[in-house]
Amino acid sequence: MKKILPLVIAASVIVSCKNDQSMEETSTITYPETKKVDTVDTYFGTEVKDPYRWLEDDRSAETEAWVKAQNEVTYGYLDQIPYRTQLNKRLTEIWNYEKVGAPFFEGNHAYFYKNDGLQNQYVVYRYEKGKTEADAEVYLDPNTFSKDGTTSLAGLSFSEDGDMSAHSISEGGSDWRKIIVMNTETKTVVEDTLVDVKFSGISWKGNDGFYYSSYDKPKGSELSAKTDQHKLYYHKIGTPQSEDQVIFGATPEEKHRYVGGGVTEDKRFLLVSASVSTSGNQTFVKDLNDPNSSLMPIMENYDSDVSLLDSEGAVMWIYTNHNAPNGKIVKATYPNLSPENWTEVIPETEHVLSPSTGGGYIFATYMIDAISKVKQYNMDGSLVRDVDLPGVGTVGGFGAEKDEKELYFSFTNYVTPGSTYKYNIEAGTSELFRASSIKFDSENYESKQIFYTSKDGTKVPMIITHKKGLELDGKNPTILYGYGGFNISLTPRFSTANTVWLEQGGIYAVANLRGGGEYGKEWHIAGTKMQKQNVFDDFIAAGEYLIKENYTSSDYLAIRGGSNGGLLVGATMTQRPDLMKVALPAVGVLDMLRYHTFTSGAGWAYDYGTSEESKEMFEYINGYSPVHNVKADTAYPATMVTTGDHDDRVVPAHSFKFAAELQAKQTGSNPTLIRIETDAGHGAGKPTAMVIQEQIDIFAFTLYNMGFKELPTPLN
Repeated sequence: MKKILPLVIAASVIVSCKNDQSMEETSTITYPETKKVDTVDTYFGTEVKDPYRWLEDDRSAETEAWVKAQNEVTYGYLDQIPYRTQLNKRLTEIWNYEKVGAPFFEGNHAYFYKNDGLQNQYVVYRYEKGKTEADAEVYLDPNTFSKDGTTSLAGLSFSEDGDMSAHSISEGGSDWRKIIVMNTETKTVVEDTLVDVKFSGISWKGNDGFYYSSYDKPKGSELSAKTDQHKLYYHKIGTPQSEDQVIFGATPEEKHRYVGGGVTEDKRFLLVSASVSTSGNQTFVKDLNDPNSSLMPIMENYDSDVSLLDSEGAVMWIYTNHNAPNGKIVKATYPNLSPENWTEVIPETEHVLSPSTGGGYIFATYMIDAISKVKQYNMDGSLVRDVDLPGVGTVGGFGAEKDEKELYFSFTNYVTPGSTYKYNIEAGTSELFRASSIKFDSENYESKQIFYTSKDGTKVPMIITHKKGLELDGKNPTILYGYGGFNISLTPRFSTANTVWLEQGGIYAVANLRGGGEYGKEWHIAGTKMQKQNVFDDFIAAGEYLIKENYTSSDYLAIRGGSNGGLLVGATMTQRPDLMKVALPAVGVLDMLRYHTFTSGAGWAYDYGTSEESKEMFEYINGYSPVHNVKADTAYPATMVTTGDHDDRVVPAHSFKFAAELQAKQTGSNPTLIRIETDAGHGAGKPTAMVIQEQIDIFAFTLYNMGFKELPTPLN
């Protein structure tokens, strides 16, 4: 069953005020001195200097001192912005509303997630079946895990009878986890904590134990050293972790960067997924009823994605994009599970399919120009109905166990706060279960989808959101957001942080770039490896469209993206520094020649390629790598790089090097700062107070550098 967790997306906030004057610098910024070391790598006969290589050592006193000095400069700059405190007060007011997720049932209890408003972490509550939320008690309160709220709940799973739970925690935002097992009746810890767990789910095998995944602990820095052999373990309750059995990944022949395991709803089968990159996987099945059974492959290569959707006895429903770039559903009978034995249940269509099951039905969610449509099917693939949705936007959920009569789903878009609906599976009717209580009037705002033309003639969708009646005079502060990679789709979702931006008259635009998954595998591939420039061209064309259509101008345009989106911003601002006034690369992959040498970065090669695989690939990557394309005597936009000191997915050295290059080579008065959050990682699990302050710092910086000296509307 899919658990619907409360979703609060803090995307971007900026306040707009029409002002034709440019901001005069109130002080001259003196950046910390960043030493250069003569480090040179040779790629296919080409020497490449790497003077800031020393910043890769996250454990050195020198790096620590550099981080401290950079933060002093950055926060000193932010402290001078006159309305920074006002913005913080306003966003805190808006954020302070109750957020409650849909219930899910385990054993004799219904559980749900809740945040009273400004709690740093969501709390897990529960009540006995037959009672109501009014009778709920606290089951887990992550706000007690650490004094500063930086230890978060990263996962929660229950045994078959619901008598035990296992939850994972993240400390300081790290991807490394610990797993704690509890007796649900007494709410007491029953055994020693499991440690050194990473990129893992928790899947129980009945009541005796569970499967989880991890890497061998790396030599060197835990936050940056390379990890490339993921393993699936089985932990039996009551035994030490040292005795945990390796189920998959024990031999060099089974070397994979990402391995996961899960048990079917009827507990008969174990499914193991093994990948060498972020795209494509091998899938194996083991019959848990037969102790002598081995892991049997469904797919033995990595050319496509394969996952189990459901099972009934020996019959399995499989979701795959094998020979179907937009996805399809097939079924097969164990042990004859290979593609030649598949029977098609729901064929591929022109739209991307994301299926789930509930109450004995298949719910097929289709993405049509980044917008959700849902169809309900019988398990034989016959259509039951088109599901009526509350509006045009994004849905989530539509998952439940076979015996459930109802399920819950969420609905949201850029101007509609997320709400939860209860769906009667047999009747096909929905009712509002819980509306958002945020104080935001959607009727005052509008979202419009347009299609613009990229450099090579490709049509790209973009959704533009702003206050109704906004004058398109070319002077509206505009944030252009993008990602463009790893088959990830940007669909309309409400952002609490964006309310401040929108209520002040700002424009928020999201472009659905190639490299994403909005139009299936082909759209993804069109933004990978030797076609990566398509993504940057799509983003540049989006900015040019907004300027051409008079939504904004270069003096009022900011570009933003995180992770792979940080690469997007870094590449765009180094290729077209004249296009925007402000650049906001967050936790970005910015050193493209060395990204694969850190943590699990080698797994990203499906999208990027690597600098070592061929001369042609090296030259292509070197041609856009942001760290290597900052040019001397160039006027770059006002830039604030953001990262976290515990980011062990995209290590902060990427951001450190990029900021150092910008500070050394920037011409003109535009600031180039780096804000390094302490006890924070790639983004997940950040406490509310930290998220709010980060948003305000980013967008106060943006507003200030667009020339706004005061807010247009006084804030209470």
